[in-house]
Amino acid sequence: MHEIKARSILSAQNGINVYRGCTHGCIYCDSRSTCYQMDHAFEDVAVKTNAPKLLEDALRRKRRRCMIGTGSMCDPYLPLEQETLLTRRCLEVIDRYGFGVSVLTKSDLVLRDLDLLKRINEKTKAVVCTTLTTFDEDLCRILEPNVCTTRRRFEMLKTMRENGIHTGVWLCPILPFLNDTEENLRGLLGYCFDAGVEVIVNFGMGVTLRDGDRQYFYAQLDRHFPGMKERYIRAFGERYECASPNARRLAAILREECAAQNVICGAEKAMAWLMEFEDRQAGEQISLFS
Repeated sequence: MHEIKARSILSAQNGINVYRGCTHGCIYCDSRSTCYQMDHAFEDVAVKTNAPKLLEDALRRKRRRCMIGTGSMCDPYLPLEQETLLTRRCLEVIDRYGFGVSVLTKSDLVLRDLDLLKRINEKTKAVVCTTLTTFDEDLCRILEPNVCTTRRRFEMLKTMRENGIHTGVWLCPILPFLNDTEENLRGLLGYCFDAGVEVIVNFGMGVTLRDGDRQYFYAQLDRHFPGMKERYIRAFGERYECASPNARRLAAILREECAAQNVICGAEKAMAWLMEFEDRQAGEQISLFS
């Protein structure tokens, strides 16, 4: 890791990333793509030490409160967060100014900040989401080697719901020929429904690959699944979107099961729900894009 002073922290869509880079080691990570122009090794995480101050300055200037999102590019609960406390300090700012928060993480370290999330949720809306890719714990340790497994993420979601925090799941990626089975999908959905999640985000039954991301992914396929890289090349070539051959059937199962459980699913509806700000004191709702 190395420390940096960021120039800004809040995006036009009201998202923040207090870290740049990641140590989770997920073999499919899109954030490795060269289009993001990272000027350091991906695992050499840049720590934005002034993130809480920048966030406070930005929220003080906002005319209307909204949801603040974190985790879309880099996980806010990397192991180093135990020492830096930057995400926690940003949550304190969000709480102090009465904004809502939507957190996406693969780490159960988020449970450390349950007290803050509960305070935010009393006034507005706090949502904790996690990414689930595979029901198979052994496969999870290969796909996402340096982060807590699917089972622990499920238990984290249950704890959040038991404490009144809104929860959701990002069901992605579904890797062709690796985890794109009905058995895997139903196993993951069982976790989602048992944990009481309210929303499932899915951008399609497949994976996206582009320069930087593709090379790392293929190297890991060679390491763990000999011959799989060649299968991907034959099936997808240089395509950005690599859809599972089972995509249509899996998508239908997802829609049917979510409808039966009254869980919001699909990308557009799910993202709209995550971005909807609630003022529990005034009964007012405004969009993340306000």
